[in-house]
Amino acid sequence: MRASRRAAASDAASLLASATPANQPRMPPSRPLTLPPPVSALNLRLRALFALLLPPLLGIAGLLLVWALVAKGSDYLPGPGKTFTSAVQLFSDPFYRTGPNDQGIAWNLLASLERVAKGFGAAVLVGIPLGFLIGRFSVLNRALQPIISLLRPVSPLAWLPIGLAVFQAANPAAVFTIFICAIWPLLINTALGVASVPQDYLNVARVLNLSEWKVFTRILLPASIPYVLTGAKLSLGIAWLAIVASEMLTGGTGIGFWLWDEWNNLNMEHILIAILVVGLVGLLLEQGMSAIARRYDYRSQ
Repeated sequence: MRASRRAAASDAASLLASATPANQPRMPPSRPLTLPPPVSALNLRLRALFALLLPPLLGIAGLLLVWALVAKGSDYLPGPGKTFTSAVQLFSDPFYRTGPNDQGIAWNLLASLERVAKGFGAAVLVGIPLGFLIGRFSVLNRALQPIISLLRPVSPLAWLPIGLAVFQAANPAAVFTIFICAIWPLLINTALGVASVPQDYLNVARVLNLSEWKVFTRILLPASIPYVLTGAKLSLGIAWLAIVASEMLTGGTGIGFWLWDEWNNLNMEHILIAILVVGLVGLLLEQGMSAIARRYDYRSQ
C-alpha cells in the first residue's frame, strides 16, 4: 500500500513538472503586505489648519513685501517696520484723554461704532418692514421703485449737508447719513426675499383663509430671512464706509476725524494705522454678519 502511494505521488510530481515550462520564471515567495502607519487625528487637524492658514499668510506676506518696496523708494510713505513701531506706541495707551479733541484711538473707534450702531439700527427698523410691504404688494413696489432707483446711487457725502441743515449738529447729521445710505440694501434684499416666496405657498394660505399676520409670520418671514440677513450684511458694510467719510468732514470724535487730524499733522504712520484699523473692524463686522447669515440660512442646511 505504501509503495503504491509513493508511486502515485512521484507520477503526480513528474506530471506537474512536465506541464510547467522549463523557461518559466519561478514566482518569488510572497511577502506580507505592510500598511503605512495610521495618521493621528491631531496630525489631520494640523494639516487642515496649515492648508487653511497658508494662503492668507502668503497673501499678507506679499502685501508687506510690496509695501516695503514702495516705501523704500518714497520719501513720505513709511515702511512696515516704522509703522509697526508707531502702532505699538499708539496702542500702549489707547484710552488716554487730555481734551475733547485729544484722546486715544480707542475712544475714537468707540464713537464711530456708536454712530454706526444708531444709523444701522434705524435702517433696520425702517428698511425691513418697508421691504416686506414692497415685496408683498405689487402696487407699492411699482410706486416706490422709481424713488429707490433715483436715490440709491447718491454718494453718502451728498446727504451730509442735508443732515447738517436739518439737525444743526454734526453727530445726528452723521447718523442720518449712515441711515440713508444703509437703508437701500435692506430694503431691496427684503423685498426680493418676499417676492421670491413660491406662489403655491400663498395659494395654500389663501385656501386656509390665513390672516395677513399669519401669512407674514408663518410663510413670508421664514422664507425671506436669508435675503434679509444678506441685506443686513451689505448694509452694515456701507454704514462703516459712510461713517469714516462723514467724520472726516464733521469733525469732533471718531476714527474718520482722527485720520483727518493726523493728516493735518502730517503723521503718515498714524494715517496708515487708521487705514488698517478701519479695514480690520470692517472685516470683523462683515464676518460676524456672515456667521449670523449662515446660521439662519435654511438653503445651506
